[in-house]
Amino acid sequence: MSTVKHAARVAKGSTAFRRIARVGFVVLGLIHVIIGAIAITIAAGASGDADQDGAMEQIRNNPVGGLLLVLVATGLIALAVWQIASAFLAADPAETKKWGQRVKLFGIALAYLVVAGMALIYALGGNADSETASKTLSSVVLSAPGGVALLVVIGLSVVGVGIGFVVGGFTRGFEKLLDLPTGVARGGIVTLGVIGYFGKGIAVGVTGVLFVVAAVTQDPEKGAGLDAALHSLLELPLGGLVLGAVGAGFAIYGVFCIARARFARM
Repeated sequence: MSTVKHAARVAKGSTAFRRIARVGFVVLGLIHVIIGAIAITIAAGASGDADQDGAMEQIRNNPVGGLLLVLVATGLIALAVWQIASAFLAADPAETKKWGQRVKLFGIALAYLVVAGMALIYALGGNADSETASKTLSSVVLSAPGGVALLVVIGLSVVGVGIGFVVGGFTRGFEKLLDLPTGVARGGIVTLGVIGYFGKGIAVGVTGVLFVVAAVTQDPEKGAGLDAALHSLLELPLGGLVLGAVGAGFAIYGVFCIARARFARM
């Protein structure tokens, strides 16, 4: 473990590596902005995939899309390694809290690596359908012993992540992750964070609800991921307005991530 911690300290102490990891926040923000924009167009009556697939396809359609997707993957991989290094260096007087923080950081890193993998697939001309993957996950879990209960736990865990974002927005807990400037710029970044965390929290929370619905109905088709979650908002009263607002919040979270690239404590 001491060797691993030494490697983690070396990684976190590298100026070049920190700069690449900051690029990860920029590309993460770009993906959120694109997904949010797609959601807004869907709210206005257009069609599209408001998830990572749709974002990757939009980037690939750019004249230099392949190169951009490689840069996306590189930035996210660096950001994932940064999270893993932070996990190994996590310290807290309470052992339970320390391991809880490590699990959280490892989970974030895994999410970044999954999206990075998708970017590379699209860069090579392939396709990765996250909606199908979500349905397959639901099907596999439901077919396992105790699968219904397990899928409910997975769904509630995702709902919990969404609630965490919403709470983080209201409490402005994200401020401790940043070295914020003073004056008007500080207020602007905090506002982006509050709105962005709230918008992303709703989107993630609804995704978790769909997993619970898939478990209760024992229909894996219900657990279809982020795009299905955002489309489901259209079924609510004033659904177009609700989806548009959530899409705007998602995009604003992306802008916050781009600002975080500059002000993140790293």
